[in-house]
Amino acid sequence: MSHLLDTHILVSWANGTTSDLSAAQRRVLRRVEPNNPLLVCDICLWEIATLVSLGRLRLSRPLREWLEMATAAPLVQRVGISPAIAAEVAALPNSFHRDPGDRVLVASSRVLGATLITRDQKILKAQVCPVLG
Repeated sequence: MSHLLDTHILVSWANGTTSDLSAAQRRVLRRVEPNNPLLVCDICLWEIATLVSLGRLRLSRPLREWLEMATAAPLVQRVGISPAIAAEVAALPNSFHRDPGDRVLVASSRVLGATLITRDQKILKAQVCPVLG
């Protein structure tokens, strides 16, 4: 089974600060292997860069270095916005909230058949993709 990380989960995992995650989430993150890497959407990199530029997130390394470390193969596979994912964003129900980052994450989860690891209550409550909360 493949797992897609929400932005806040990626930050926690890359920083080694997973104590605030659920036991099930920590278990998945501990068991990551090169033959079954974690999936990270490129939109998460944009979100992290935006948070850093706004002063809402501080990293232990310069931004580019941190991003490269956090998404390094073989434990992580980056996911771009493919035509299928873009079309799935448009196909999401109108009841799902309008945050573009969350919409790309959910659409990616659906297209890739991956479980989204998140603590985002809006995503968890929406039940629009497989989640591990």
